[in-house]
Amino acid sequence: MKIGIYGLGRFGRFWGKTLSRDFDVYGFNRSAVDEPPEGITLVSEEELFSCDTVFLCVSISAIEAVATRIVPFLQEGITVADTCSVKVYPARIMDEIFPASVNVLGTHPMFGPDSGRNGVRGLPLVFSPVRGERETFVSWREIFLKMGLDVIEISPEEHDREAAFTQGITHFIGRVLERLDLKESRIATEGYKALLEIVEQTCNDPMQLFMDLQHFNRHTHEMRNLLSRSIEETMQMLKSADPVGDGF
Repeated sequence: MKIGIYGLGRFGRFWGKTLSRDFDVYGFNRSAVDEPPEGITLVSEEELFSCDTVFLCVSISAIEAVATRIVPFLQEGITVADTCSVKVYPARIMDEIFPASVNVLGTHPMFGPDSGRNGVRGLPLVFSPVRGERETFVSWREIFLKMGLDVIEISPEEHDREAAFTQGITHFIGRVLERLDLKESRIATEGYKALLEIVEQTCNDPMQLFMDLQHFNRHTHEMRNLLSRSIEETMQMLKSADPVGDGF
């Protein structure tokens, strides 16, 4: 099987290298690539879509533009899978724009170059078939399981509702803490060290990912409102219990 990677940013390079252990992997990037990524053969945009399956490793906000751009290259029976951190939006875009003869698969590898640097075995991957041949989806599910991934098959809506209160809130808190410019300390507790790890993990990702997570998952709006309310209620609790009377 020939696998294509559309988008050779940090994650696309990592995902292509990971898949190249079992498949011939080809890649295309819209901007020039300085050197061939490890395990990936560079090809033209049109050539990429001679592959059996193409993974779109582009930002969430770029999905519509990319989907529209690649339509002329899509051959009957090809499988196109996104790798976005939200699922409802890219699933809808691909379903609306791609011809009916194209298999559409939603995936969210819930790891990246940092968390997967020692291998992906045991790491979670969300698996959301959108439309197409059942045999294709069964095949890819088996491939991911053989890679040792923890395959979680849920609908795009279920994914986004849950992810808003897991990934969405983690990235939000990470960016908030980054603005505090927290430093390492000799007297740091394990909890404080965990907060620094959250900052490192989330802020290593592009700012575009953070913005897209907040804008393209409709459930993150509810998450932010509840978080804001919780902070305000906690501040009010402290204020009402202040024994000095001037601490707040």
